[in-house]
Amino acid sequence: MASEDLKSQVPVEENGTKEEEKNGNLEASVSKENGESSDVFSVIQEEEEGEEEEGETKEATKKKKKKNKSKRKKELAKQTDPPTIPVVDLFPSGEFPEGEIQQYKDDNLWRTTSEEKRALERLEHPMYNSVRQAAEVHRQVRKYMKSILKPGMLMTDLCETLENTVRKLISENGLQAGIAFPTGCSLNCVAAHWTPNTGDKTVLQYDDVMKLDFGTHIDGRIVDCAFTVAFNPMFDPLLEASREATNMGIKESGIDVRLCDVGAAIQEVMESYEVEINGKVFQVKSIRNLNGHSIGPYQIHAGKSVPIVKGGEQTKMEEGDFFAIETFASTGKGYIREDLECSHYMKDFDVGHIPLRLPRAKQLLATINKNFSTLAFCRRYLDRLGETKYLMALKNLCDSGVVQPLPPLCDVKGSYVSQSEHTILLRPTCKEVISRGDDF
Repeated sequence: MASEDLKSQVPVEENGTKEEEKNGNLEASVSKENGESSDVFSVIQEEEEGEEEEGETKEATKKKKKKNKSKRKKELAKQTDPPTIPVVDLFPSGEFPEGEIQQYKDDNLWRTTSEEKRALERLEHPMYNSVRQAAEVHRQVRKYMKSILKPGMLMTDLCETLENTVRKLISENGLQAGIAFPTGCSLNCVAAHWTPNTGDKTVLQYDDVMKLDFGTHIDGRIVDCAFTVAFNPMFDPLLEASREATNMGIKESGIDVRLCDVGAAIQEVMESYEVEINGKVFQVKSIRNLNGHSIGPYQIHAGKSVPIVKGGEQTKMEEGDFFAIETFASTGKGYIREDLECSHYMKDFDVGHIPLRLPRAKQLLATINKNFSTLAFCRRYLDRLGETKYLMALKNLCDSGVVQPLPPLCDVKGSYVSQSEHTILLRPTCKEVISRGDDF
C-alpha cells in the first residue's frame, strides 16, 4: 500500500513546473497540518502520561498504606516477652479462639447436626466468648510462667509475677474481669489450697513437685486450670499419670453421663502407673476425697462433684454445665486432710444476712464484698488492698459462717502429689475443652 501511494503522488513531466508548485504548496499545507496535529497529539499524550503517572503514584501510596496497615496489624498480633499487652488488643475483632472441640458419643450423636441446638449456641455466643477470653489469658500466662520457672525462686515472687501478669492481660476491672482465686502453688505432699502468706520465705527446690493452680474470669465466668511442675525427671511418670487421667475424664464426660462413671474411668487410668523415686517403686493412687467440680458464675464450686475414684454419686452431667475436671495422683495414702497455716478464704455463696458485732468485721466484710464478692481470696490480696490488723476480724467472719476458711490439703509427709486440671463446657452440640492449649 505505501509504495502505491508514492507512485500516485509523482508529477507528470508534461504539466511542468505549475503542477510541481501546486504539489509543493499542498505538501507544505499537509506538513503544517501534520505538524499541528502532531503537536496536539503530543500534548494529549503528555497529559495521558501525566494522568497515568498520577494514577501509579496514587496506587503506590494506597499499597504503602495497605502495607502499613498490615504491618500495624501484625505488630498488634504479637505478644511481648514478658507479656504486657492485654488480650483484648491482640484480637481486634473481639472474637476469641475456641478451645478443643470433642464430639459427643452414642445417644448424643444427633446433637452435632441439630439445627435447634445450633440456634441455642448462637444465643449463648456472648457468654462463650467471655469465657474464651479468660481461657486465652490463662494460656498466655502459663506459657510465660513455664519459661521462667527455675529452682531457687521465692514462692511469693513466683505468685506475684503470675498474678500481676494475669491482671495486665485480662485488663483487670473490679468484679468484671480479673483473678478468679488465689494462685495455688502447693509443694510435694500438699495437694491443694496453699499459697504463701506475706513474709513467707519458702523457696522452690530442684526436687520439689509443685502444683500451679490459678484461675481467670470475665463477668464471673471462671476458667480453672492447673498443671504440675517438676524439674527432676524421676517424677515424670507421676505427672503423666494425672495428665492422662484428666484426659480420660474429659473424654468420658458428656451430657447425661453419670459422675460416678467418669470417676471409675479416671481411677483405672491413674492406677495403671508406677513411679520410682530414689530407688523405691510406688503405686500411683487417686486421692479419693478430692474431686473435680461444676462451676457457676462467681461460684468456683457450684454443687456437683466429679469423683476421681469409682463408686461416687449417680448424678448426671447436664447440657450447659461447666466442669473443672481435675485429678490428683499421689505416692502416699491417697487420702488428704487439712493441715498447715490457712491462706485461702471464700465468702459463702448462699449466706444470707448475718448480724455482726465487731465493727472491724463489718468493715472487712465490706472490703470483701466490694473486691471479691463470692470469689476466693487470700491474705496477700487483703494486704495489697491496704488492709492491716485484720486477722481477728477475719476469724470472726469465719466463726460467724460468712466466710469459709480453705486450709491446705495434705497427704502423708514424705509423699508426692501431682495435679492436672481443665475446664470443659458441655455445649448443646459438642463438648469444648475451654482451657486446652498447645502445652497440655
